[in-house]
Amino acid sequence: MKIAVLSDTHLRAKMPQELLDILAGADVVVHAGDFITTAVYEAVKAGSKRLIAIYGNSDDEELKKTLPESVTFDAEGVRIGVVHKGRYGTDVTNMRYLALEMGVKVLIYGHLHSPVIDQTDVLLLCPGSPIFPRMADPTIFMLNVDKGEVHVDVIKTNTGQMCKSIDFARSLGKE
Repeated sequence: MKIAVLSDTHLRAKMPQELLDILAGADVVVHAGDFITTAVYEAVKAGSKRLIAIYGNSDDEELKKTLPESVTFDAEGVRIGVVHKGRYGTDVTNMRYLALEMGVKVLIYGHLHSPVIDQTDVLLLCPGSPIFPRMADPTIFMLNVDKGEVHVDVIKTNTGQMCKSIDFARSLGKE
């Protein structure tokens, strides 16, 4: 099973075609919050075979009424949880405890705008942001789940704004 994972799109206008094309190739799309508008949520939903989504802290009130704050689901024998901020979102130890409290093997979360992949007894995944990354490239994750195993591919998007700090760091040492 292919699961596209994204978060923090933060769009008020149209969803970029590049992202819709990536999502269309997945069996399931997981969005970990901060669509911003119902129109963007509807575009992602229309472009997905199956959408699992939660609201984020920046989503409009209509989305907060429509979507749950967190969700769990099963994929090929793997229990997966989805939250936006979690608790202490930059501290993977606390995110691990949240995953254990939720009873999941994989915890997907957003809010950071930077990708995180951390594997201990649980797999913690923050896909970053495909549009507005922070100290990172714009990214989406593609999970391949098969017989209880999860493999994560990081997909860099061309649609997002490049983080100016990354551009600067990459320019250092060049003449």
